[in-house]
Parts: sequence; structure tokens; C-alpha cells
Amino acid sequence: MTTILSEQSVFTIVGARADGEDLWLPSIEAERTTGWALKPEGFCKGDVCVPVPPQRAGEFLDDGDINVAALWRHMGLPIAHDAAGETWVPATSATARSAQLQALDAPDFSLPDLAGTVHSLKALRGRKVLLVSWASW
Repeated sequence: MTTILSEQSVFTIVGARADGEDLWLPSIEAERTTGWALKPEGFCKGDVCVPVPPQRAGEFLDDGDINVAALWRHMGLPIAHDAAGETWVPATSATARSAQLQALDAPDFSLPDLAGTVHSLKALRGRKVLLVSWASW
């Protein structure tokens, strides 16, 4: 079982295989966890497509599985994993993070209140919000 921590959610995937620095996911799981789908023009997310050179197709595709780590490296994005290859974190670039900080837009997230009702920051857009956080470190 493999866990993928993305900016959208936490995904637990059965059928994934880690091989050193490579993470192979069934194509349906790769699309569900990353948002990138394999199309004839390459890997696409919305209107954006990243072409895959034909001579490098073996790095990304193997018997219906997609190497998500190779795709991330191909796009110049960071990806990290634990030593056992059981937990992976495909991240956004420092440039994209910097642009988000420059825009002063808080990232959307959802958390439950004490009664268990989930609230998202996006749903509160346009209203004044006080966020209080605490950490033990």
C-alpha cells in the first residue's frame, strides 16, 4: 500500500509499486492523484499538456502503469519519498509557491469544527476570517 500526500488530499493506493526513485501507479490512479491524464499529445491537465519524447516513453509508461516520479522530474517539479518508498509527496515548484505568496491569497483548505462539520476557507471568501493556529514546536 502506498500513500501519496498531495496538495489536494491524501491518497492511499493499492497496486502502486516503488522502484528506487520511481513510483509506478495504474493510469487511473495517476490521474486521480495528480490530475494529469495520459493523452496522445502527452500528459495533460486541463488545457496544459506536457509532451513526452517517443524515445523516452519507457521512462513513463510500463504495461498501463505511469511513472509519476519520472513525470514530476520531467516537469522540473520536486518529489520526495520515505526510505521504504511507501509515502510520496509530489510538490509544486518554489517558483509557483513564491507566486502564490506574492499574490497574498491564502491556499484553500478544509477542517472540521468541534461539532465535526467541515468548513473550507474558500467558502468563506469575501468575509472576515480569524485563523488561530498552534503548534507544540
